[in-house]
Amino acid sequence: MEAPYIIGVAGGSGSGKTFFARELQKILGDAQCTILYQDNYYIDQSHRFDGDGGSVNFDHPESLDFALLAKDLSALKKGKSIKVPIYDFATHTRKKETLDCHPKKIILVDGILILDSALVREELDEAIFFDTPEELRFKRRLERDVHERGRTAEGVKKQFDLQVKPMHNQFVEPSKSYAQTIVKDFGDYHEAIEFFTKKLT
Repeated sequence: MEAPYIIGVAGGSGSGKTFFARELQKILGDAQCTILYQDNYYIDQSHRFDGDGGSVNFDHPESLDFALLAKDLSALKKGKSIKVPIYDFATHTRKKETLDCHPKKIILVDGILILDSALVREELDEAIFFDTPEELRFKRRLERDVHERGRTAEGVKKQFDLQVKPMHNQFVEPSKSYAQTIVKDFGDYHEAIEFFTKKLT
């Protein structure tokens, strides 16, 4: 088997990157393509978590185990299967269970901070960045965190203002300089889906 082609799919929280990765994976098919999520690689924060916007900053690169993500990507490139950690957002712990991930022709790596990590960038063959307006990103994050992660609207707003926004400006936004493709709006979005579908099939 030839080495997997690894594409980083980055952008701010709520930028549309995960929707894009899942749509592209659906088009390419499970046999050809898999997605690795940055969110699986959070470091266990259960002993420090004290509420949204508290002392744990999930949008800072140090909250993530990028060394393990890079090591896993390297293993996949060599044709080896990996055990992907599972982070529980309700308890803020890394579960004992893991997910089996096998090398496939295309591997999409989804995450807001993946392009900030030099270790992860070294393993990528290409990167896409979703450059989405802040207002839309907040609206999407609010809906996701309240409905999927059991957060309160007040907590999500506090976390966004205290952590998400400043970390986006400090780490996420500058990392777009490492992307070969920047997607700015829905017109670009459909073009990008079409472009990558043709390129990868």
